[in-house]
Amino acid sequence: MSFISLPSTDSLEGRWDRFTVLPGFDGPALSGLRDARVLVIGAGGLGSAVLPAIVAAGVGEVHVVDDDVVEASNLPRQSLHGAADVGRSKVDSAVETLTALGAGVVVGHRERFTAETGPSLLENIDLIVDGSDNFDTRYLVDDLARGRGIPVVWGAVSQYGGQVGLSWEGRGPTYRDLFPEPPAPGTVLSCAEGGILPTVCTVAGALMAAQVLAVLSGTTEPLLGKVTSYDARTARTRELAYGADPDAPWRTAAGRSGTADTLGDAPAEPGEATLDEEKSTMTADATPAADWQTADEIDATTLDALRRSGTEFQLIDVRETWEREIAAIDGAISLPMSSTTREDVEALDPDVPIIVYCHHGGRSERMLAAFRGAGLTGTHLQGGIDSWARIIDPSIARY
Repeated sequence: MSFISLPSTDSLEGRWDRFTVLPGFDGPALSGLRDARVLVIGAGGLGSAVLPAIVAAGVGEVHVVDDDVVEASNLPRQSLHGAADVGRSKVDSAVETLTALGAGVVVGHRERFTAETGPSLLENIDLIVDGSDNFDTRYLVDDLARGRGIPVVWGAVSQYGGQVGLSWEGRGPTYRDLFPEPPAPGTVLSCAEGGILPTVCTVAGALMAAQVLAVLSGTTEPLLGKVTSYDARTARTRELAYGADPDAPWRTAAGRSGTADTLGDAPAEPGEATLDEEKSTMTADATPAADWQTADEIDATTLDALRRSGTEFQLIDVRETWEREIAAIDGAISLPMSSTTREDVEALDPDVPIIVYCHHGGRSERMLAAFRGAGLTGTHLQGGIDSWARIIDPSIARY
């Protein structure tokens, strides 16, 4: 169900004075905000930080989508809602709070963003803010937006950290370029399972709101091809660069059309093991099979056994450079999928077998086929470095 709430006043004298004195923030920049239609998915922790900021800043029409109700455990980090709102629709509570700002039109949608509802919710939308808390929605949003060329400001938080980025097909890389496939079920803790520091939502949401203003006003640099990470334990931020993969399988004719029938299923990577399957390998025989070089894939325990036995092989990491800064297996050769050349492949020793790995196993499987096509022998790591971190080396950061 959708409903519209109008501001109590169209304007207040002097309201935009602090904007218009900013260097470069002229009439067209303010018009970019006032004329925009923005869809915000989620009125929870991130939405509570983003929504008041962009409404108060003058975004002309803001749509809020959420099918959840306010719970007591939400209150420390979801400042859109108060104690009296517990049990109430988050959209109703959010729209009431935002309308009181008296700055623009707020449209509430008491529904979930799905493959069925998404296309209609995106009609006439200029920018999407994704503050959802699940991977199915996140990948669906990115897929539908990519097919329409709509920019997506996204954020993710967990425990003491948060990430913020901008996905914009046609202008830069997308969320799927950063994370081609979702993590295996059960491998990422939810806020309910792992907890969340309330101020992490505030910081990440503020960074997201800044990106909304950057894109709509054109006055500051948008976060294209970069992801900003924030760690509340050290009060530090860092920025990592990544690029688009023009040959990615999701960049097909069907993907560009953005039809709901072909998008947002968030499939697991080919050959990706489930958490239970990977745990079961911990009790398996740690002696590698003699034919591992021709196997389609090997698991983490087999790779560990090969390393311990001194078996000669070339370990190849096909993830992007920014991912290696987060986590890496010692001794690996870096050949990022997005930038590896024929010369890079020819530089490998054809007489020594290869073992290829990525984040979860999807990219390494595709790159293995290319390496084999170039005459190399070898296999790839099932479940990628995430499996290695879970099963063999828990000191390696998971992301």
